[in-house]
Amino acid sequence: MSSSQDHDFSSTSADASLTTPTQASQLAKGDYILIQNHPCKIIAKNTSKPGKHGHAKISFEATDIFTTKKYTELCPAHHIVQVPTVVRKEYLVVDLTDEGFLSLFDQHNPEATKDDVRAPTMDSELGEKLRKVWEKVNEGEGELCVIVLAAMKQEIVDSVKEVERE
Repeated sequence: MSSSQDHDFSSTSADASLTTPTQASQLAKGDYILIQNHPCKIIAKNTSKPGKHGHAKISFEATDIFTTKKYTELCPAHHIVQVPTVVRKEYLVVDLTDEGFLSLFDQHNPEATKDDVRAPTMDSELGEKLRKVWEKVNEGEGELCVIVLAAMKQEIVDSVKEVERE
């Protein structure tokens, strides 16, 4: 048998916390749920009365947080469902590349920039707002901040805001 000195238990991988098991009846509108391996935000929840065999069923209607595609899930109220770990983080935009990626500055980790988040497409309302504010920033008027949602090893710009320079 090997001793515990042969193993390093000081850190865990990020995969360990991609989802959390939760009882279906505990979720509400606005919460997140994993449906068909897609992280979704619940937009409607309906609970049926207990039937012949005594179990209430819950119907969830939710939208994928990355694609906005609608998904539905029907399960017993006592069923354990997976809830994705969703992290919202604010970044300062340092650059917008020609390839459509953002160079982001994290005020809590000033040593590094994040360069792997794709900017919203120009044909979206969010993309149009980002580019308008970016033009102002290039003219010396304010700064551009974005809120990035991260879940299931994916990231997307969720919102854009203009901040006055200090």
